[in-house]
Amino acid sequence: MTENALIQNLTCLLAWYRKNARKLAFRGTRDPYRIWISEIMLQQTRAGVVEDYFVRFMQKLPDVYALAAVEDDELMKLWEGLGYYSRARNLKKCAQVLVQQYGGKFPAEYDELIRLPGIGFYTAGAIASIAFGKPVPAVDGNVMRVMSRLKSDSRDICDMKTKRAVFDELSACYRAIPGFTESGDLNQAFMDLGSEICIPGTPKCGQCPLQAGCEAYQAGPERVSQLPVRRKAAEKRIEKRTILIIGAGDGILLHRRPSKGLLAGLFEFPGLSGHLEEEKVLSYVESLGFEPLHIERLPEGKHVFSHIIWDMICYKVRVADPGLEAHPDTDAAALAEEETEYGRQQGSSENQEWIWVSSREAGRSVPIPSAFATWFEAAGISEE
Repeated sequence: MTENALIQNLTCLLAWYRKNARKLAFRGTRDPYRIWISEIMLQQTRAGVVEDYFVRFMQKLPDVYALAAVEDDELMKLWEGLGYYSRARNLKKCAQVLVQQYGGKFPAEYDELIRLPGIGFYTAGAIASIAFGKPVPAVDGNVMRVMSRLKSDSRDICDMKTKRAVFDELSACYRAIPGFTESGDLNQAFMDLGSEICIPGTPKCGQCPLQAGCEAYQAGPERVSQLPVRRKAAEKRIEKRTILIIGAGDGILLHRRPSKGLLAGLFEFPGLSGHLEEEKVLSYVESLGFEPLHIERLPEGKHVFSHIIWDMICYKVRVADPGLEAHPDTDAAALAEEETEYGRQQGSSENQEWIWVSSREAGRSVPIPSAFATWFEAAGISEE
């Protein structure tokens, strides 16, 4: 496809967007802070899901100064359910850099934006184009999928070389259009087209504004079905886990995960490696220094991460009231955990934090990953 043909397609796409743009809570602004937050939230998450999170986030943290100063647990609670929690930690880190080095303001240039913590290839393009009108593309999975079909391109869209080539090609087109200042709208047009019409699997070609200029469509349904080409993802590792909801009175026992690694720094229900029988579960609870009163098997759960799958069973264990100041005995916890894969993953018990918290407080202010959402109701956790 020639540059002129691609520019013609981009012109059609922009005209379509002006008539069909989705109305979203984070649209219609040139505030780089709001654009930044929404774009980070949109990574790996559908726009319809993001809206409520975005509104709540903005109410609590309306500017870069508030984000830079927020407590980690409050930030994680605001992010709870969006997954990929390192994104939230990078938000705060980046906000602190912006406050300390840029006076709380975003740089306008793509090359400066991409050097900030947590702002990469795509997000830098989105901020530069939407907030500052810079003629740069924002290349994400939607753009790669649309461009692959538009050009009948068989290159692997997951390959960084392919992404860079598409970025360079679109950049040249943006610069070639005299007086072009609508790169932000065009980038959002790609997002909408890829999310609503040129979707993964079977695209809705009959509704596509680029149908006449799409080389894959012109080649026929078989070619469309072959694109985009994506390298086969590595098979996810399955980990069997036993989750424990340990409760006394209206309180539940939670454990903070290590500061690095999967779900870093978040609170979780205590757990052990493997699918364990009641006898071993009760023995573990006793080793923590508690007196079990009742044990109940709850429904099983599963959570899929980017590289592993947690296959979980769960027990609800009521224990004798340990008192407000009680916590798991460090030596007993270490002894029980050091014999398990779970214990080795958690690291030294000296660095572990255990808390008793009411179910109500857990729902309102303690960051617990959605990986455990299957048992929130059984634990009495609610955000209301």
